[in-house]
Amino acid sequence: MAPGAVAMASVAAATTWRLVLLLLLSIAGLGAADGPRPPNILLLLMDDMGWGDLGVNGEPSRETPNLDRMAAEGTIFPNFYSANPLCSPSRAALLTGRLPIRSGFYTTNGRARNAYTPQEIVGGIPDDELLLPELLKGAGYVSKIVGKWHLGHRPQFHPLKHGFDEWFGSPNCHFGPYDNRARPNIPVYRDWEMVGRYYEEFPIDVKTGEANLTQVYLQEALDFIKRQQAAQHPFFLYWAIDATHAPVYASRPFLGTSQRGRYGDAVREIDDSVGKILGLLQNLRIAENTFVFFTSDNGAALISAPKQGGSNGPFLCGKQTTFEGGVREPAIAWWPGRIPAGQVSHQLGSVMDLFTTGLSLAGLAPPSDRAIDGLDLLPAVLRGRLTDRPIFYYRGDTLMAVTLGQYKAHFWTWTNSWEEFRQGVDFCPGQNVSGVTTHTQEEHTKLPLIFHLGRDPGERYPLSFASTEYLDVLRGITPVVQQHQKALVPGQPQLNVCNQAVMTPKGALPLEHCTDLHACAKPSALATPWTEGGPAFCPQAPAQPCLHCVRPVGTKIRCGVL
Repeated sequence: MAPGAVAMASVAAATTWRLVLLLLLSIAGLGAADGPRPPNILLLLMDDMGWGDLGVNGEPSRETPNLDRMAAEGTIFPNFYSANPLCSPSRAALLTGRLPIRSGFYTTNGRARNAYTPQEIVGGIPDDELLLPELLKGAGYVSKIVGKWHLGHRPQFHPLKHGFDEWFGSPNCHFGPYDNRARPNIPVYRDWEMVGRYYEEFPIDVKTGEANLTQVYLQEALDFIKRQQAAQHPFFLYWAIDATHAPVYASRPFLGTSQRGRYGDAVREIDDSVGKILGLLQNLRIAENTFVFFTSDNGAALISAPKQGGSNGPFLCGKQTTFEGGVREPAIAWWPGRIPAGQVSHQLGSVMDLFTTGLSLAGLAPPSDRAIDGLDLLPAVLRGRLTDRPIFYYRGDTLMAVTLGQYKAHFWTWTNSWEEFRQGVDFCPGQNVSGVTTHTQEEHTKLPLIFHLGRDPGERYPLSFASTEYLDVLRGITPVVQQHQKALVPGQPQLNVCNQAVMTPKGALPLEHCTDLHACAKPSALATPWTEGGPAFCPQAPAQPCLHCVRPVGTKIRCGVL
């Protein structure tokens, strides 16, 4: 059989299996229709918000009263982590419960290279991955995503093809503005219909930072909650807003109100919005049947600080790195009447745990046919039971570090290249730690750098290689890492950059190294750039029109449905 036919047969088999599984889950959910209604689930995912941005975590201006009250009424997790120090892989991990290396949300374009899904990347969430909203259908849930998807922009990656029933938001972040011809502005969707673009129908004033998007996203959340409560459906709301991602923005009533500048204005508006969402749950008298979790996709982007970036508190470096500042996140669980108020859980947690916890809340078991890295957090928040587990940190296809208990071992250290650093790109401003914050990729796989995070949360003083403590920790960590690597089956990489004409990172592979899945056209074969009259075609696959490059003649809003 030809390779193409084999691939098509494989996809068909996977699709058939997926439909059978979802049908069985639906039948299981029908059987429980007369039982107690499972709790609603709200995941409030921020974008590039740092651990140190909340008053409850020590931010000195104390401008997050609603989030601080949420923490006082629930449980905070001071040791909670993203699954990757960059947006797309972290979000894939949250919704699948799996490390990005397993789901294909990584790149092989150079060791330890982070990657995400800009307009030029043709990959996305694979069809054989099972996302939380898909599985929640088995318990009768109605699901909505508000805000940033970031798991692929081509039609097969659309949120409504992966379990969500509703979507208001964008396949990408609010980057731009662009020139609207060779590279159009990012689209905004309501379900399948494109309703406008950032900087056009959804304006963002880059000079002043004014935008009404957080208020729009807030109303989408409030409306969804009211509708589902009226219909008596258990619901899953994934509120993935991006106001704290540069260029940060806030609506006019919040601009200029923070001691922390424009970034603080954005945080204050988010805090106010969270207060309104929790208030609605209380007014509808469904707060005691609603599990709410607040966190961020990765650490604060210190490259954008102080005006456009947040705070990672006492932790080292920020977004893009696997030091604590890049991966440790603010985290609050809230469930009145179920979670005792004022708790602090020292459970080592991860955004992947929200997948497993969500299924547990719905009375569903995780899929048994694949490795699941997420942990059920309910024993920790409801009964104070702690579970020992490792947390693995990847950049690209490279295992950079692991945390086990109070100890963190770094197998590779790297912030960013000297070339970038000399151009002003700095992921660790003012935080040089000799031999740790390196601008060359330094290997420590034989003798990892090990830190005790309880004594040294800033990762400034590695344990002495000759100390008894170091040797004892190494003996404990080594078999855990070996077992992980032996069992690991990486997914097909979805984020490889093949077309060097549109992407410029150093270390990108030559075109001949691209896989068939991500075969890219050479520059001479690119289709005509987007114009007023019709569609442009994806540079990486000229036969496939882009999801959001279509503009019907004579209209202002461009329809992105193919």
